[in-house]
Amino acid sequence: MSAIITIDPNTATVATQAPAAKAQAKIPPRRIDFNFSAENVPRYYVGNDPFLTTFVTALSSVFPEGEFFFVESVRHYRDRVTDPALKADVSGFIGQEALHSMAHKAFNDAATVQGFQVDKLDRDVGILLRAVKRFSPPMFQLAATACLEHYTAVFTEMLLQNDELIERFSPEIRNLYLWHSVEENEHKNVAFDVYQTVGGSYLLRASVMIPTTLIFFPVILWFQARLLAKDGQLLNVRQNLKGFNYIFGYKGVFSSLLPKYLDWFKPNFHPSHHDTDALLATWQEKLFGENGALTSKMVKPKSKKA
Repeated sequence: MSAIITIDPNTATVATQAPAAKAQAKIPPRRIDFNFSAENVPRYYVGNDPFLTTFVTALSSVFPEGEFFFVESVRHYRDRVTDPALKADVSGFIGQEALHSMAHKAFNDAATVQGFQVDKLDRDVGILLRAVKRFSPPMFQLAATACLEHYTAVFTEMLLQNDELIERFSPEIRNLYLWHSVEENEHKNVAFDVYQTVGGSYLLRASVMIPTTLIFFPVILWFQARLLAKDGQLLNVRQNLKGFNYIFGYKGVFSSLLPKYLDWFKPNFHPSHHDTDALLATWQEKLFGENGALTSKMVKPKSKKA
């Protein structure tokens, strides 16, 4: 998957805009030096399984454009947020999401070099999201962001709890998704809180989730089908049925998330109702503590000259 790709902290200008120390303490953007080279990441990096690998690659293909859509939808309302704590959280959210976008873009570029043509999927996501921005009002975009943040929070909470699943990932991809999962749960309240702060209604929040769901999963499965076809695996029926059942079957990875997904439709729902504080504390120490698995891979920002 190409040569070593390093996230340059100097190019993530949006991530350096946090004006408050609170954002650094509560929602810190962490720059990680990932190595997605072909020598470091096997072609089938999830359990040596083409179906599971292409599914995760299809998910990754939506992150670069998707994360920047999230950033823009929240930043549009930034000036209307007056609470200092939430303003700091917005800064942390923007920084984390910008770096997630960069990391997945680096991975997607490496996967494209290996022949998966993720660049074409990324292009199609950009076309879709530009249409959403052109034809929908900012409040709809913020509601869609909050909906998709609910998806990622629920999925990444499960990933942090499911040792059997995360151990299927090859080491560097495991690092990528553990880092991403921790930070998604650190900022899972932010888009929702901004939405409520600027007057977003329950009716819009609940109703936007329906088209979001009806678009998101068909897009992912269509992207995966394209990846499987390019890899010559689309007609491997037995393998693909087994993988589909693992993800969507009875007690499958995504099927098990249905109750928490449906919590979104409760009028009094808030993302904090899914308490992940203890889970986060455990993984923050495992990944970023003194002897954390990713501590040595963290890129320190260059200090500004006086």
